[in-house]
Amino acid sequence: MSELQPSDFERADYRTVLRRLTTLDQRAAALREEAERWHAERVASASEAVEAAEEEVREARAAVRAAQRSLETVDARAAGLWSEFVHRVGPAAERFGRTLPPASIPRQRVERDAQDYLDEVESRVKYTAPARPFTIGTKILFVIFGFAGGVLGVIGNVALRQTGEAAGGDWHQAAPVVALLVLLACPVLAVVTAKLVADKRGVGLDTAAVATVLTTGLVTAGLLFTAVQFAQTGT
Repeated sequence: MSELQPSDFERADYRTVLRRLTTLDQRAAALREEAERWHAERVASASEAVEAAEEEVREARAAVRAAQRSLETVDARAAGLWSEFVHRVGPAAERFGRTLPPASIPRQRVERDAQDYLDEVESRVKYTAPARPFTIGTKILFVIFGFAGGVLGVIGNVALRQTGEAAGGDWHQAAPVVALLVLLACPVLAVVTAKLVADKRGVGLDTAAVATVLTTGLVTAGLLFTAVQFAQTGT
């Protein structure tokens, strides 16, 4: 429909002008309806965009909270592994730990989760080297420990008895009991010493080794004690 000019209204009659005005009103209503529809579509599109953005913000906040919880979990487990490592190694680990850089995930071509590194560290921390088998030299060393424990027990027994006899009084009566305890305690202390040496050398001290040290110590103590008693009686 062509645009109406003022001259058109001058040449047209009343009915024609009225019909044209009505047509213009309908066209204006159609344009208003189209404008309102366009505005409603833009509002709906903007609302959807806002809702999508708000959903992304909520998801991002949830991801941040999850990452924070994961970080706290990783830090707590790393601290626990470090504490266990220090407990197993001793003060030396804590001393060297002060000079180490802060813990970080190493850069590698293959992406790995932090839990994978923690599992690897945990397996290394909890790894215990297998005990080495006993050698002839180790067995002889255990026999020497038992023999030394028996000798020291007899020496302590004799020394306490002589001290009690010289002191008199209550100590004279208690000295034989204390001397007997020393006689029996020294072979047991020999077992403890053998355990410390075995741990230092990485050798397991099993029941047979304990029996070897203890039996050697008690037999040595018994034979020497009998010999000392026989010598004192003969004298």
